[in-house]
Amino acid sequence: MGIIDDLLAHIELPRMIRVRQLFDSTSVSDIAAEIHYQLASFNATQPFRPGMRIALAVGSRGMNRLPELVSALVCELRRYGAEPFIVPAMGSHGGATAEGQLEVLEALGVTETSAGCPIISSMEVVEIDRLENGLPVLMDKAALQADGIVIINRIKPHTSFSGPIESGLVKMLSIGLGKQKGADSCHAMGFGSMAENIVTMAEIKIAKTPILFGVATIENAYDQICRIALLPATRIVEEEPALLAEARQAMPRILFNPLDVLIIDRMGKNYSGTGTDPNITGRAATPFVRAEQKINKMAILDLSEPSHGNATGVGLADICTRRLVGKINFDATYANHITSTELSHGKIPLTMNNDRLAIQLAVKTCNVLNPAQLRLVRIPNTLELGHIMISEGLRAEAQAHPQIEILGGSQDWEFDSEGNLTDL
Repeated sequence: MGIIDDLLAHIELPRMIRVRQLFDSTSVSDIAAEIHYQLASFNATQPFRPGMRIALAVGSRGMNRLPELVSALVCELRRYGAEPFIVPAMGSHGGATAEGQLEVLEALGVTETSAGCPIISSMEVVEIDRLENGLPVLMDKAALQADGIVIINRIKPHTSFSGPIESGLVKMLSIGLGKQKGADSCHAMGFGSMAENIVTMAEIKIAKTPILFGVATIENAYDQICRIALLPATRIVEEEPALLAEARQAMPRILFNPLDVLIIDRMGKNYSGTGTDPNITGRAATPFVRAEQKINKMAILDLSEPSHGNATGVGLADICTRRLVGKINFDATYANHITSTELSHGKIPLTMNNDRLAIQLAVKTCNVLNPAQLRLVRIPNTLELGHIMISEGLRAEAQAHPQIEILGGSQDWEFDSEGNLTDL
C-alpha cells in the first residue's frame, strides 16, 4: 500500500439505497409515422423536385433513436423523388477530421447501410459572409452544393452558456455545419458572445444557403423522444426558444439538492457535450450557465466507449480514476477545447488508482464530520437518472418526496478485486 492508500484506508463509505426518480414518461412511439405526417405538410407548401439532392446534417450528439429518425427521413424524401445524402455536422468533434467524424456517426449507429443513403464527410468549408465584428461565416462545402439542406438535432439546454436559444437547430446550423473552422470562428469571442453569435450566423445561412427545414426532437427525462417538430427554415429562429423551454422542463435532474458528494460512473460525449451535463451537476466551465444543483465534491470514474477517447469536460470533476485517464485521446480532447477556447475543464483532476479510492477521497474532503448526515448520490451518467443510488443520510428526504420510490434496503458498496465498482 502507498501513502494515498494509507491516508484513505480509514474512510468509511456510507451504506447506499437504490431509488427510482419518477418523471413524465410521455414518448413518441412511431417515429416513421410522425415524420411521414409532418413531411407531407411541409411538401404541400414547398414541394420537393424530383432528383433534388438534399443534404441531411447529422451531428455527434447521442440522440435517442437517431438511426431510426435518419432512416425514416431518408425514406420519406425518396418517396418524393429526392436524393438525400448525409453530411456530418459536428464542428470539431471526431478529432476535427473527416475520418473521425465518420467514426463518430458509426458509433451513434448512423452508417450508409442504416440510413440508406451516402455519407459525404469532409472538413472543407466555404465562406459565405462575415459578421459585423469580422468573424467569417463558414459552411460545409458538400452541403452548400446540395439543392436543399435539412438539419436534424435535439433541442436542449447548452452546457457552456444560457440564452433564448442554446443547443439545437440554430447551433447546429451555425457551428456544426461550419465544421472545425466554422466552430472556431463562432467560439472566437468566447461563450459570453455565443448566444448572440449563433443566432446571427444562423440567420445569414438561412438567407444565403438552401436550408429547407429542421427536424427538432425533445427528449423526456428517460432519454426518449417525447416530441418531434419540423420547422421550415424561416421559422427556426422564431420557434426554437419555445422548444428550448419545453426541453428544459422535460429534462431529468437530481431530486436532491445540495449534495456533499456526487459520484458519476461514466462521462462521455454521448451523454453531454462536456462529458457531464452542467445543467445536472451544477458544474460548468464558464460563468454563463444558469444551474441550480450544488455539489461539494464530484468524482467521475470512467469514460464511455462511444466517446472514442474524447474526455472534454473531465476537468469539471474534482477526482477521477487512472482507468479514465488511460482512455483519453488527448488529440481529440484538446481539439475540442482549443476550438471552444475554454481550457480549464480539459485539465486532469486528482487521479486515484481505483474507484474505491476515488470515492473515499471525495468523502474525506467534503468536510462532513458525521457520516450519518452525508448527502451522497451515485448516478450512471448525467443522461440516465431514472435509477440512482443515495446514501442513508438521504433516506428521510427520499421517503417524503413524491417523485422518489425506494426500491430496497440499504447495501454496502460492491468492488471487484481491483477496487472498481460493478455497474449501477
